[in-house]
Amino acid sequence: MSRIWSRLSAYIRNRTFIGADKAGNQYYVRTEQIDGIMKEKRWVEFKGEDDPTSIPVEWICWLNGQRKIAPTPEEMAMLEARRQRVKENVALLKKEEEERKAREGISRKITSMGKGDRPDLKSFIQQLPVASKVDTSGKASEATGSNRNAKEQEDENVPHQAKEEPESAEPTGSGASFRPGTWQPPS
Repeated sequence: MSRIWSRLSAYIRNRTFIGADKAGNQYYVRTEQIDGIMKEKRWVEFKGEDDPTSIPVEWICWLNGQRKIAPTPEEMAMLEARRQRVKENVALLKKEEEERKAREGISRKITSMGKGDRPDLKSFIQQLPVASKVDTSGKASEATGSNRNAKEQEDENVPHQAKEEPESAEPTGSGASFRPGTWQPPS
């Protein structure tokens, strides 16, 4: 029991008060030897409930070792004044933007794309070429099937040399008219 009491009293005596923040949280440091190396331990004792969101950024940086020197009260006051100026500037900019929109008479209506406001897929599909209409099952639709039958009948009457289309720089054709290795990129 005496060892526990001695460790606890050493823990309390060995800490050094570094500072306090605006919320009343107190910051301490203690140097101890761990594995033969002197290490500095930093911690905070919260005033009231343990609320990590109440710690200012400068103190968080000090606790994590990103700052070697703890922030001073003067530095904290200067940074708080700067934050307040930034908030005021943002409010001023928003007010000026609203006034500018009012002067120009621009009142933008925000429209949302709800379920009822979806694009009309039927009109989109009608814009596609007839040859590209294919069902999800992979079979051609009735409209393209009748067009293909008419084309096949026409192709039977035309000699093979006349069937060949002039070569272009872009690949053309699909399905039955596709011949691997025939298209060459433009040089």
